[in-house]
Amino acid sequence: KALVIDCRGIKAGGAITLSHIERYGEKAGKADFLLFNLGWDRLWGTEAYFGDYPCLDDAALGLIIGGGYKGIGFDVIGLDPISDVNLTRHRRLFSSCENLCNLDKCGNGLFNFACLPLKLRDCDGSPARAVAWFE
Repeated sequence: KALVIDCRGIKAGGAITLSHIERYGEKAGKADFLLFNLGWDRLWGTEAYFGDYPCLDDAALGLIIGGGYKGIGFDVIGLDPISDVNLTRHRRLFSSCENLCNLDKCGNGLFNFACLPLKLRDCDGSPARAVAWFE
């Protein structure tokens, strides 16, 4: 099960905080995947897409790591700020889906989600088909 965390109010360069997740209460704890809707997919195809998008702060990342989630997803290019060449957050958490779109169409409740990567050898990532379905 997945849950979209609405973070569209965060300005460029801002942080996704613990409070963004906690406002969903027990739904966040019941989810297997947390998908963060930053509204960034509207910038796809522009130079701004590769700009200063919001990222998880340490407390939110800590909650995710300790929460037993299968993965997280974003509508931005990465888990780390574009300027972080060390990929600090990626090194702490490897299960993330990036460049998602249409998260605003998933509602605010739990739904079924799958992220299906291509099986590639000797790679650190893969294109994937991310799908949501509702019962």
